[in-house]
Amino acid sequence: MTHRYVARPNELSFLINNMNQPVIKVISGVRRSGKSTLLLLFQDYLIEQGVMPEQIISVNFDDFHFHDLLNPYELHQYLLKRIRSNQMNYLFLDEIHLVPDFEKLLDSLLYREDTDIYIVGSNEYFIKKLANSPLEGKYICKNMLPLSFKSYQNWHKLHKHFATQQHLFNRYCQNSFPFTLFFDTDFERVHYLEGIYSTVVLNDIVKRLQVQDVRVLERLIEALVSSIGNLVTINKLKNKLKQLNTPIANNTIDRYITGILESNIMYRARRFDIPSMKILSTQEKYYMVDPGLQYLVLNGQVDNIQSIIENVVYLELLRRGFDVYIGKSNQYMVDFVAIDADYEYTYYQVVESTLDDKVLKGELKCLQSIHDYYPKYLITLDDVPQKTSYGGIKKMNLLDWLVNDD
Repeated sequence: MTHRYVARPNELSFLINNMNQPVIKVISGVRRSGKSTLLLLFQDYLIEQGVMPEQIISVNFDDFHFHDLLNPYELHQYLLKRIRSNQMNYLFLDEIHLVPDFEKLLDSLLYREDTDIYIVGSNEYFIKKLANSPLEGKYICKNMLPLSFKSYQNWHKLHKHFATQQHLFNRYCQNSFPFTLFFDTDFERVHYLEGIYSTVVLNDIVKRLQVQDVRVLERLIEALVSSIGNLVTINKLKNKLKQLNTPIANNTIDRYITGILESNIMYRARRFDIPSMKILSTQEKYYMVDPGLQYLVLNGQVDNIQSIIENVVYLELLRRGFDVYIGKSNQYMVDFVAIDADYEYTYYQVVESTLDDKVLKGELKCLQSIHDYYPKYLITLDDVPQKTSYGGIKKMNLLDWLVNDD
């Protein structure tokens, strides 16, 4: 197969490590984050391993060519006709949530020993359907984000010349969606971003929630995006919208936020009380799935570099497989508490610069208030010698941290 792509080694390894296992492999994530390309890369891998093309059955329900297969009975017959007996068959079902009762169809196929199933969806709503169906416990999920800075940099090293790592990072903050690497102008990139944003808002939020006044929803998204890096409550959002002459009820805000999160265009980080190790129910922060969308939603009026780098760090921690929270340590706030699958903790404080001693002292105080022995990091844009440490708190340059993900 030949197609334009950006290598996604971490995501590809998820599929490779779980192939031929009797569970459904689920790839979810915002539109245009590279999910369909990942399936193509994995199909290339299968063929390299000796799998015959006839053993690969692929359907993309966004493609009008497969429109008739949106009927689950037609789809079932289509798949059964193509499954080859006495061989492993690899089923790839892209945007499967468009098929009514898709979970019943998948459940019937999962019992076959000659099928290995991979499905893709652009929102979390279909994950909820899986969780509330007989498929609960029979699938494993990988949430796919746009490119990491490391992947973005590696692609440029292979295909284009770039002046400095800092210059490349500045461009990355304008757009991290994979396909934009193949555009030649900023106009094309912005136009592409606008298309992603409008499709997500209109298809994944407005249509599903049956939003009557789209402008109110857009104002709410703007309020959330302008609050990146700050703690948010429903009442704060309500007052902010009231100032913009956009009255809205608390339950409507709550319902719209649920739709925004399920569209994967934004993520929520809840507060975590470090001494008691409990998740707190009030106040949280929200982050955009791509820093470029932050500029788009706010019409380029992003003059707060702190919110951008905090957003970048949050997304990178998600990519590395952590559950990510905002830390509360007595009276201090810690930017991120990252918890891995073994319940090991890592703490992060993120700030543009700590060259001012007063700022450095304040940021260190937040981490020093935590009295355990888990790793603590201070991430900044400063040039930092490799072994800079303050009583066990390691200071790192953001760009070094992003590309050294080991």
